[in-house]
Amino acid sequence: MKTDPGSIHAEPFFLQTDLGQRFCLFHKPHSDKECRGTILYIHPFGEEMNKSRRMAALQARAFAAAGFGVLQVDLYGCGDSSGDFSDAGWTIWKQDLALARCWLENRISVPVSLWGLRLGALLALDFARSETNLIDRMILWQPVVNGQSFLNQFLRLKMANEMLADPSTEKATGTNSMRQRLANGETLEVAGYELASDLALTIDSLKAIDLAVRKCIIHWFEIVSEPSRPISPAAARVVGEWKRKGVEVDVRLIACSPFWATQEISECPGLITATTDAFTIAT
Repeated sequence: MKTDPGSIHAEPFFLQTDLGQRFCLFHKPHSDKECRGTILYIHPFGEEMNKSRRMAALQARAFAAAGFGVLQVDLYGCGDSSGDFSDAGWTIWKQDLALARCWLENRISVPVSLWGLRLGALLALDFARSETNLIDRMILWQPVVNGQSFLNQFLRLKMANEMLADPSTEKATGTNSMRQRLANGETLEVAGYELASDLALTIDSLKAIDLAVRKCIIHWFEIVSEPSRPISPAAARVVGEWKRKGVEVDVRLIACSPFWATQEISECPGLITATTDAFTIAT
């Protein structure tokens, strides 16, 4: 009998760390299924995290219905976890992932896989590259391939908001000006988020092409506007270079709206079906 994902409920709890608590949701593998593994979800950055909560919940339930345990964790300074976003850092976030992975391993003695969305996918890749972090498989949903480009896009939110308030501020608040302020150690308020210099500079330095992970298969899901559209040139370059380095990567294109950036909360059922199928067939 096929399990209804809607009948599966998550277990909320707080994971204690040296820097306060992390809010978590654990989706147990359905009771009528043999546990096939566990999956650690790594959320995207800023407002993209909130826009994608619905899709993350739907996919987590689908995985649980298929026999996987799924842990969603709000990283330091994000969501309902301890700390301010202005104090968040890349290293702290990787420490959060290490603790979350240990929690999964202690809870269910099965292999742990990573599932990252947007900047969370880049964080997953960086985390998985450590030899001490044993990872079974990886799921990348629309991964950010270039941290510099991503940071520019994020900074433009501040520029757009300030230009709406006062068109004469365009030159003073250009991305180059904001980058210089970050380089000088300033913290910038962008779209309601206090972005610290250290975190911004780390994101700026990251490139997916340099984060090849050879220890496990990578399932890469790219969102396109229509079925006939190819993968973006930037993503294609990363995939090509990874394959040249011996990375086992499976790329799938899904036609739907970019749910992490739409004005209203949106869903992409095709992505959930394709992701679940790819992961269950691979086990």
